[in-house]
Amino acid sequence: MTKTALVVGASGIVGNNLARHLLAKGWNVHGLARRPPADIAGLKPVAADLTDAEGLRAALADLRPSHVFICTWMRQATEAENIKVNAAMVRNLLDALRPQQSVQHVALVTGLKHYLGPFEAYGKGALPASPFRESQPRLDTENFYYAQEDELYAAASRDGFTWSVHRPHTIIGYAIGNAMNMGVTLGVFATICRETGRKFQFPGSAAQWNGLTDVTDARLLARQLEWAATTEAARNEALNIVNGDVFRWSWMWERIAGWFGVEPVPFSGEERPLAVQMRDCGPVWADLAAKHGLIGPDLFSLTSAWHTDADLGRPIEVVTDMSKSRRLGFLDYQASDDSFFDLFERLRRERVIF
Repeated sequence: MTKTALVVGASGIVGNNLARHLLAKGWNVHGLARRPPADIAGLKPVAADLTDAEGLRAALADLRPSHVFICTWMRQATEAENIKVNAAMVRNLLDALRPQQSVQHVALVTGLKHYLGPFEAYGKGALPASPFRESQPRLDTENFYYAQEDELYAAASRDGFTWSVHRPHTIIGYAIGNAMNMGVTLGVFATICRETGRKFQFPGSAAQWNGLTDVTDARLLARQLEWAATTEAARNEALNIVNGDVFRWSWMWERIAGWFGVEPVPFSGEERPLAVQMRDCGPVWADLAAKHGLIGPDLFSLTSAWHTDADLGRPIEVVTDMSKSRRLGFLDYQASDDSFFDLFERLRRERVIF
């Protein structure tokens, strides 16, 4: 029988790639967002705001999804507000779907802030030792990921559906205007460096330059989401998801520089955040976009230097363990340099960079 998915956050980096994957696998797919994407063939758009409980119920009244994938969140000024708003979004969604009694499985995408702490205390205090494992306890701090999980667990217990929680590292994949998109940010920065002669200077910390790390390809995450939603062994489990290889940024920075034909500038002994390196590049990018017919002339809507700086500036080594998924049967792998290269190729085809 055809499975019916509701992808919540279909315009984002996770939801966009997941919707495309499920459609290619023959699913019936509804994509929920405040402004659903119009460029995904076969996607059935659902325009709704997760913070508007009444409007959400009306938008979902006629839907009967068998599987729900929650791939979105809304950043607030404080973690207390993050908890209030993002927990309510999950609660509003699952309450709105409850009358239909069609939902069999709900997947929630969170991330490594489960182990590293929220933005206000990111990478600080007493953290679990890496590699991060799903069996490690929650941190003794407020975290909106925990609040989202608790809403999911409560609804699953009440309504009888199964669940899975997915914890990716930095996600590399195609999405435009996404609030946390390292791949697009680095692609745009490298293009500016190539065209203006600026230095392709590593912006982060010594720990990230020298230490081991990993990333998550959005396409790999999409495959794990489908696998967990349709595999008995993965029901009611929290699952890390990274590519399966590890690297040092001292190696990856050179690889990215080589793809763009720029000279890599290594860690200089002090951090040089992209937010600083790129703060005067708005007019430069607007001129390049006009000259080369690019689709995104607004540099600061297209990129997310703040998030890339947070990841590349961490003072600790971050490595994620995938043993649990492997034991349960998910064996997919993705080379991380190819994650970047495949994304850059697509950005060039789509006229995001040149």
